[in-house]
Amino acid sequence: MNKPDSKKYVISRGIDEFLRDMHDAYKFLMLFFKEVFKRPFHLRETIHQSYEIGIRSLGLITLTGFIVGIVFTKQSRPSLESFGATSWLPSLMGIATIRALGPLVTALISAGKVGSGIGAELGSMRVTEQIDAMEVSAINPFKYLVVTRVMATTISVFVLSLYYSFVGLVGAYVNIDTTDGISIISFLQNAFSSLGFLDIFTSMTKATIYGFTIGIVGTYKGYNATQGTRGVGKAANQAVVLAIFLIFIEELLIVQIANMIRYL
Repeated sequence: MNKPDSKKYVISRGIDEFLRDMHDAYKFLMLFFKEVFKRPFHLRETIHQSYEIGIRSLGLITLTGFIVGIVFTKQSRPSLESFGATSWLPSLMGIATIRALGPLVTALISAGKVGSGIGAELGSMRVTEQIDAMEVSAINPFKYLVVTRVMATTISVFVLSLYYSFVGLVGAYVNIDTTDGISIISFLQNAFSSLGFLDIFTSMTKATIYGFTIGIVGTYKGYNATQGTRGVGKAANQAVVLAIFLIFIEELLIVQIANMIRYL
């Protein structure tokens, strides 16, 4: 009689699967950096994906940015009024929108809209064996499907973040102008007076890292999807959840590093 295999897992099933997944993700990431500098670059596909990700998200980004700008201004006014400091409202909105809200909100929206779409698309291609067919046809599916989408999300989220900051400031100005009658020139001067190079650079760095994270997580989950059509939905869901989790971790780390540099 055979004894039960007590050595089936090195530590436990959950920990073994987590470590295996981390190893696969590391190999996937290293393969991306290896392929991204190789020819062919599939520029046409990258532009097409940038259009699908960026242009088609403009409506949602515009609406969200404008509303958040108005709402954040309305919420901040009572607190500043209690200290008689409503004149600082444009500066507060400039700092909040450009330093924090712009890249973070854009990334969260993109993670939900773009990350799930990439995960579902590549997952569907994997379970229907389209990726295997590309390999048989002597096409590098990783280069064509993964690298182009990661590059597109990195570029698109960066640009959308700048656009969101602009729209958010427009919404803030509309609200402040309605109450205080401030000119657009005075508003912009006050909004940018408290911002430095480090704030702008940090915001741009955040947007770039967030875009890359959304792209690499979405493609990884979709490219390695299993379990048929059920795996497609699972890949899309995991792409969103994991991307948002990593974005918050990255936000914490980047803010901490920026604050350390600021106070040196």
